[in-house]
Amino acid sequence: MFEKKNTVDLKVEGMMCKMCAARVQKALEGVSGVVKAEIDLEGKGAKVTAKENVDKKALVDAIAAAGYKAELA
Repeated sequence: MFEKKNTVDLKVEGMMCKMCAARVQKALEGVSGVVKAEIDLEGKGAKVTAKENVDKKALVDAIAAAGYKAELA
């Protein structure tokens, strides 16, 4: 059965290195409904591939819990 997926773009503040990007990626991939998170360290952003019903606030909250600031792009 094919499941529809969508993407969510986020701006992320505070990432300074690859370890920061890895923390943000891990935090996002821990959110229910997330299939994959791609982090753009230089562009200070993240692209999340998720199931259709992903909670966008949960994505922002997960990044905040990891110690960074995020908002929908």
